Amino acid sequence: MYKADPLDLHIPQTSDLLKWHSFELDDQALIQTYIDRYKPLSCEYNFSNLFAWQTAYKMSWSLYQERLLIYDEISQFAFMPLGEDFSPEELVILSLNLKSAGLTPNFCLLTAEYIKKFPEIENYYIVKEERNHSEYIYSVDSLCDLNGTKLHKKKNLISQFKRSYPDFEVHPLKGKYKHKARKLAQILLSRRKKPSDTLDQEFYALKTSFDYFDQLGLDGLAITIGEKLVAFSIFSALNPSTYDIQFEKSDTDYKGAAQVINHETAKFLKDKCQYLNREQDLGIKGLRQAKMSYDPVELITPYSLTFTPAN
Repeated sequence: MYKADPLDLHIPQTSDLLKWHSFELDDQALIQTYIDRYKPLSCEYNFSNLFAWQTAYKMSWSLYQERLLIYDEISQFAFMPLGEDFSPEELVILSLNLKSAGLTPNFCLLTAEYIKKFPEIENYYIVKEERNHSEYIYSVDSLCDLNGTKLHKKKNLISQFKRSYPDFEVHPLKGKYKHKARKLAQILLSRRKKPSDTLDQEFYALKTSFDYFDQLGLDGLAITIGEKLVAFSIFSALNPSTYDIQFEKSDTDYKGAAQVINHETAKFLKDKCQYLNREQDLGIKGLRQAKMSYDPVELITPYSLTFTPAN
C-alpha cells in the first residue's frame, strides 16, 4: 500500500508546544470537562484511573489544539486525543510534534467508528486491533437477575455462599471497611506464588485509590462474615449510562465470595446506570474466561496506530 509522505500534505507543523503535566487533584475539574463533553466509552479516560495508575505507566497530560492529550511512557503510546476528531492529516502533524519532542509518534484507544469515518488513516499508520485491551460491557439488569443457562452457575455459587455463611453482610466501603479492604488486598498480594510487576502495579494503584477515595469520587461495597471482610469492590461513574468497576477483590478461601460481590455491586448500581464496564483481561487466560463467563453484552475493542511515514 502507498504510504503518504507527511511532507506532501502541505500542512505546516504546528508551533504549539506540548507542555506535559502529571495528574493532580487540582486538574480533575478541567479534565472532567473533556470527559463530560465527549463521553469516551473507554475506562482509560476515567480521571480516577488516570490519577491512580499514572505512576505505574508514567502517564502525563497536555492540552493540544483544544484537545486533551495523554501520553503513556511505558507503553509508548499517546491516547487518541479527547475532543473533536482530528483528520488523519492533522493526526500526522501531531505525530510529528510528538516525534520532535522525543516521544513515540503512535496512538492507542482508536475506535472502530474513527476507522470507518477515516479509512484513509491507513495511508499514514499501521492499524492494529488490540483484543487484549478490549473492555467488557455488561447489562446491570442481567448481572442482577442472573437468568439463563450461561449465568446459572453464578447463581448456584451465590446460593451456596449464602447457605454456608448466613450471617454475611453488605456494607458501604467506608471507615473501618476501607481499612479492612486494604488489608485484604495486601494478604491476597502476599499469597502470589511468584513475583508479578502487574500485581505490584495494581496494588500501588489500589493504595492510591484508597488514599484519595473521596476526592476522586470513588464508591464501593464490602462483604463481611462476622468481623472478617472477604470481598470488596470499588467503582465510579464513567459516563451517563455506565459505571466503571475499577477494583474487585475476594478471598478465595470463601467459595462464592467473588460471585457475591459481583452480584451485590450490580444490585447497588441498578438504579444508577444501565451498564457496567469491567475493564480488560490483558490477555490473561483465566481472567478472560472469568469475564466471558458473565456473558457481556459488548466488547469494546480498541485499535492502535503505528506511524509509518514514507522513507
